[in-house]
Amino acid sequence: MRRDVLDLRQFYASDLGRAARAMVGRKVLEAWGDARGLDVLALGYATPFVAPMQGKARRVVAAMPAQQGVEVWPADGRNLATLTPEDSLPFANALFDRILVVHGIEESPDPIGLLREVWRVLAPSGRVVVAVAARNGFWANSERTPFGHGRPYSRQQLAELLREAELEPSGWTRALYVPPVGWLAGSAEGFEQMGSRLWPGFSGLLLMEAVKQTFAVKPRAKRARLRTGRPLLAPAPGGAPASRNSETPAATNRLEAAAEGLSLAAKSPGDAAP
Repeated sequence: MRRDVLDLRQFYASDLGRAARAMVGRKVLEAWGDARGLDVLALGYATPFVAPMQGKARRVVAAMPAQQGVEVWPADGRNLATLTPEDSLPFANALFDRILVVHGIEESPDPIGLLREVWRVLAPSGRVVVAVAARNGFWANSERTPFGHGRPYSRQQLAELLREAELEPSGWTRALYVPPVGWLAGSAEGFEQMGSRLWPGFSGLLLMEAVKQTFAVKPRAKRARLRTGRPLLAPAPGGAPASRNSETPAATNRLEAAAEGLSLAAKSPGDAAP
């Protein structure tokens, strides 16, 4: 069962949530830049991380699963968020250049189906970043944060999941080394610097980037039937009259006579015997 959108909003308004937003947002910025002139989709509850792209990207849209609920986003200006089924995103094929999935697949009843919809709406040259709770991290074992709910993943498990959805992993990184304790949120930057060097396997979050797999479609050869007519007068070897098994001798004689008359008629008067 998915976390309610109100719980997610409350978490990211807390000190620990703001620290998580800063650490993860930095990783996304390192991977994509400011996404200038690109179409960006925030899937799940990824709006805290794509907000800096507004005004630089050509389009930033948020899609939130129906079981989670949706909120108006951004708070000021025209709403850019929509409520959507997980297995049927309301977007055209190959529409988005960048897709960020956060709080998306961990609590999904069908993560493969969700990622295949990501594949469908991702442009052929597009890139997707999927963020999940790391299996060995502290955040996956703490239910006080949204990352402590649902299924955590190891790097190998996430890579296999993406490949099954025809998304080829192209890179990965880690984030959130600070323990999920509110009073340590102010030290998140220090934990991030030390954790990546001293204990990289105990990060709270795993981020993996993937690209869309496309294959050339080769048309299959199709066997076609050739309809041929059966000649009425087939050539017979040795001067024997051509006949079908079912023909009577009288019918054969009539056919031979007709053939002889046709051959004589084809001769010119000059060819006739004197």
